[in-house]
Amino acid sequence: MLALFRSFSKLRYLSRLPVSHQALWRRFASTKQPVELDLATRHPIQIKLREYQEECIQAVLAHLERGHKRLGVSLATGSGKTVIFTQLVDRVKTPARDATQTLILAHRRELVEQAARHCALAYPTKTIEIEMGNTHASGAADITVASVRSIASGDRMSKFQPERFKLVLVDEAHHIVASSYMDTLKHFGLLEPGAASPALVGVSATLSRFDGLRLGAAIDHIVYHKDYVDMIGEKWLSDVIFTTVQSKADISKVSKSNSGDFMQSELSSAVNTNETNDITVRAWLSRAPNRKSTIVFCVDLAHVSGLTMTFRKHGIDARFVTGNTPSKIRAELLDAFKNGEFPVLLNCGVFTEGTDIPNIDCVLLARPTRSRNLLVQMIGRGMRLHPGKENCHIIDMVASLETGVVTIPTLFGLDPSELVKEADVEQLKQLKQKNDLEVEDVRPDTSNKTDKERLLSSTITFTDYDSVYDLIDDTSGERHIRGISQLAWVHVAEDRYVLSSQDGEFLTIEKTGMSQPLYRIRYNPRVSSGLVLEKEWRPYTRTREVATAETFSDAVHAADTFASETFPRYIISNGQAWRKAPATSGQLAFLNKLKEVNGKLRADQITKGKAADMITKVKFGARGRLAKLQAQQRRTEKLTSESSRLSRLREREEVRVGPLTM
Repeated sequence: MLALFRSFSKLRYLSRLPVSHQALWRRFASTKQPVELDLATRHPIQIKLREYQEECIQAVLAHLERGHKRLGVSLATGSGKTVIFTQLVDRVKTPARDATQTLILAHRRELVEQAARHCALAYPTKTIEIEMGNTHASGAADITVASVRSIASGDRMSKFQPERFKLVLVDEAHHIVASSYMDTLKHFGLLEPGAASPALVGVSATLSRFDGLRLGAAIDHIVYHKDYVDMIGEKWLSDVIFTTVQSKADISKVSKSNSGDFMQSELSSAVNTNETNDITVRAWLSRAPNRKSTIVFCVDLAHVSGLTMTFRKHGIDARFVTGNTPSKIRAELLDAFKNGEFPVLLNCGVFTEGTDIPNIDCVLLARPTRSRNLLVQMIGRGMRLHPGKENCHIIDMVASLETGVVTIPTLFGLDPSELVKEADVEQLKQLKQKNDLEVEDVRPDTSNKTDKERLLSSTITFTDYDSVYDLIDDTSGERHIRGISQLAWVHVAEDRYVLSSQDGEFLTIEKTGMSQPLYRIRYNPRVSSGLVLEKEWRPYTRTREVATAETFSDAVHAADTFASETFPRYIISNGQAWRKAPATSGQLAFLNKLKEVNGKLRADQITKGKAADMITKVKFGARGRLAKLQAQQRRTEKLTSESSRLSRLREREEVRVGPLTM
């Protein structure tokens, strides 16, 4: 133990408090990578990197070599992100002879301590200091691990000399555009980096922003991505099975917060009911009663309390942890949970990030969310490998869908209303492929068929529209895309969506191809201004293709990122307050020209946001679309009638044993 203590002696907590050998061992001995500890010498611990970890490091180094300064890495929970970025400390070159220091930023105590532990294991000969709370670093250590809240407070940042740093690493980098991070990056010259600036590498499992996707303000290139689907397939993460359950919770009237997710207090009132809690517990009893370690995600303290009591009423030993739980009690509860002493642990907002509980074999999602990031973070808690763990069962309590709630199916590009029962990743991918084929064409080959034969051999379901107004008033086309995106996308035609700004610029997502579909994102930089009808619509400049994607969800993500960097947020966000205000007199006048029956619209009958969406549909061809739909319907009805008549004639030609019909 003495040799072990010496090997960590360079880890300096500036408070200078004595640390016992046993406490030091507990602090640093929980690394999950295979290690070889040389107690006789002070050699760095040799960590055997996984293949994808080395690929990731090489991608970072290659981009730095080409002169890029601000890089992002996207890796699934459980991939060893901390191992990767600590390995970069020695492998990133210095921009100047004196620039040798490294800064690691994180936003939670657990992440700061985890990074310090890995650095101490990897670099026992380097000085490592922590800047967090009452612990103050000197600013001169080889590696400083800092809480971003602490380093950005007061004048604590002033002791760090930017010209002496070669590398700034950010854990959970989807937070990087928060003000405290941006202040820190500004101090280190990373808002507008030059040749002498340190390199910036941000790492996250959810490298996107739910409140606007503004990561481009801090990160220029995402150089490596490996999501949980890939890692499950390659056996780096636990197998997962998914079940979705209708919770019957009505969240249609729950407001959205400034971040775009549900308002917590209103969501709790809608979800934390005796009926919904009982359905949640009965769903767990039905699908996962033999699971040893279930973690449950709740909305708030009241929901934690209500759902915990419901579990206990059903005879389940359920316990909970919240942000108010004292550190000692929290540690004791986690140790007991990891040791399998009780089966269900509830929390609200505690275990979404920086949590390492590999024995979790069931995740119960009792809180609806509009955030894909939050959903991925919650299910990621159960994906770590653990001895004796066959898989992790994710149970998603699905509430009403018209509110844009994100569910497990949406992560796989499925319609949010799709319910699944104990489906694994491969089955969900196959279901997506099957649905895509059904949507595109249920027939194997129609290339040699006439238009008449194609119509007669397919099943078409029509929605009847009596007028252009009825067509543009239908919002069903927006349900899927707004379940994925927080922006005000408008469905203007089959497989075509538009996002427009007030000055006439617009962005489109359009599906092309049938056997190998491709989604194209196109940008029209400038068009004629003013409220004009579709026949007058003429773009001033040529459309520019900005991205392509193989899946709809990837296309939406790429388009959202581009839009958030190009258009004003208050114009394109679906959650802006102005969209809930009454429609303007100009909007009403325009729409009332299209309304043929049931009187004129009034301002109290339609919001400004919906009116804007309806006008967008008109500007992008609603009249022509209605005419085309009506013509196709008339044609199909005529051909169907002819087909029925021919079928009856053929039936009469057949000879059958039995009574004859008239």
